[in-house]
Amino acid sequence: MVMEDNVLQEAAFALKSDWDLQLPDSLSEEAILKLLADRVVLILERGPETFFQLMYRLDISEKKLNAILNDDDVAAKIARLIYDRQLQKIQSRLTNKVEKDNNDPELKW
Repeated sequence: MVMEDNVLQEAAFALKSDWDLQLPDSLSEEAILKLLADRVVLILERGPETFFQLMYRLDISEKKLNAILNDDDVAAKIARLIYDRQLQKIQSRLTNKVEKDNNDPELKW
């Protein structure tokens, strides 16, 4: 549970800075998704070019986006894609973390 809380905190912090979200004191996945969905609506209103640039930068699959663009509550579904992608990045960093080996003289500069 502590690991999940740390991942939630890290995801919230990254999304807060990337998406300029005003996060509540008590973090929850639902609260983050709601704020993110509201931000997605604002970005979509600016035009598709800005939106698709952001999705490309976040490495959100175009196939997944196209599958939901005509659905009901599209902003919430896009928010879920963004949130899930952020979690994937965090999990990837955690699993691929390289521990420093200070005893190996070959690695010292």
